[in-house]
Amino acid sequence: MITNTLTRTLTIRHETSYRYGTPVGYTIQQLRLTPRAEPHQRVLSWQISSISSRHAFTDAFDNSCDMLTIAVPHDEFHIVASGQVEVTNPDRGRMSELSSLSPLAFTVPTLLTAPDDTIRDFAARFLLPGARSQQLIELTEAICGAVMYQTGATAVTTTATEALALGAGVCQDHAHLFIACCHTAGIPARYVSGYLDSGHVDHGASHAWVDVWVDEVDYSGWVSLDVTHACLQDAGYCRLAVGRDYESAAPVRGMRRGGSEEAMAVQVDISSQ
Repeated sequence: MITNTLTRTLTIRHETSYRYGTPVGYTIQQLRLTPRAEPHQRVLSWQISSISSRHAFTDAFDNSCDMLTIAVPHDEFHIVASGQVEVTNPDRGRMSELSSLSPLAFTVPTLLTAPDDTIRDFAARFLLPGARSQQLIELTEAICGAVMYQTGATAVTTTATEALALGAGVCQDHAHLFIACCHTAGIPARYVSGYLDSGHVDHGASHAWVDVWVDEVDYSGWVSLDVTHACLQDAGYCRLAVGRDYESAAPVRGMRRGGSEEAMAVQVDISSQ
């Protein structure tokens, strides 16, 4: 098990591969594969390689993005993001915020995070307006108990309501359910996509967790929580993007015209020093 140090340098390689039974005429992909520029992490080197050119832009949540288009017939393509990122352990998960975007932007429910009565009843046992960190840790523990980690139990389209009813899911389902619970109390919460250098802990590599807005005696701001592991973010996490849910923070999202029998494979390798 990797010990929790103050600062780590994470070496990351993330490859996404697509193959098709028949050629695709056109592909467009929105990439959020560049680590965020934040006080707690510094990009030492980073590159993205693919078979096509890309257009870089910054989205509404201050994420660094690329738009990739392939306008020639192709039956496969690969996207490789790799580099080194220095991450500093945030004190008690508290995240310094450079963005001027109001936290109220993250109180808006989405199709994936809209709470129903079951979620409202579940959240009411743990949350009051103006959440404290201890309350939020207790909520993560309750979510882990209610939605057991099970690879393949859900899809990227699974809602928080569906995951809670099923009682199984993965890190993105835990994050969506946490956000939905926060919405019931008017607490800003946002989805985080990125990487986790987990050592020997399960559910590592490509990962999803949350930031939640707290109001405490000595601090008002974002605290970053890994719902799946019921713990605070530390120096083992590299943050790629934030958003209201998976759809607005996913590392790779896109569509194609033509082709058949798509096969997608993802390989993430992380080491640290």
